[in-house]
Amino acid sequence: MSTVEERLAALGVRLPEPSAPVANYVPFVRAGSLLHISGQVSRDAQGGVTGVVGQDVDMETARFAARLCAINLIAQMKAACGGDLGRVVRVVKLGGFVQAGPDFFDIPQVVNGASDLMVDAFGDLGRHARSAVGVYRLPMNFAVEVDAVVELS
Repeated sequence: MSTVEERLAALGVRLPEPSAPVANYVPFVRAGSLLHISGQVSRDAQGGVTGVVGQDVDMETARFAARLCAINLIAQMKAACGGDLGRVVRVVKLGGFVQAGPDFFDIPQVVNGASDLMVDAFGDLGRHARSAVGVYRLPMNFAVEVDAVVELS
């Protein structure tokens, strides 16, 4: 069986340095065995995906934006685990927020970009409960934001 890091490498995913908070919060909080990770936006080294989905951002780009959020979530998980993603027992829940235009209703399909990566990276341990919500605006005009609850050993 391969490790999470090996599966990510096979997918061509390189984890970035975890992002620092941009306001008065911390990137994650551990409560018992549960790790609550603050929302991660669709940011990457090139700046990321911004704009309104269904207006400025098409479906394929929006799904990629959600995948970026998942990559950033996994980077935060790794930091919280002291570098050992093998400590992840289960991805419990994702909360997905899509900056959606007034006529865009395919919110769940966008958030699948994050869900799919969790399953690809963690296998059955990556299957999770989820919310997928369309919102009027997201911080700094990012197209997608996703937060997570993860169980750790």
